[in-house]
Amino acid sequence: MQNSSTQTNANPQTSDQSQQDVVKDICAKWSKFTHQDASAFKGKADLVSQVAAKYNMDQAQAQREVDAVLKGRQIGAGA
Repeated sequence: MQNSSTQTNANPQTSDQSQQDVVKDICAKWSKFTHQDASAFKGKADLVSQVAAKYNMDQAQAQREVDAVLKGRQIGAGA
């Protein structure tokens, strides 16, 4: 039983590292976003909206680009 609590404690570090990797990938792909901007996104939909607005593209194109960068990973508070 103790092993499950040890694994639970390890998950936040993994999640934090994963979140930092996502932020780094966002900044690498879209240079108009600062590290602080990328860290503040509330979720995937927020990122799509911001990419569409900053880069003057339609939502469908922004969605495709975000999907390609995230590769199934989560961003924001729910990550």
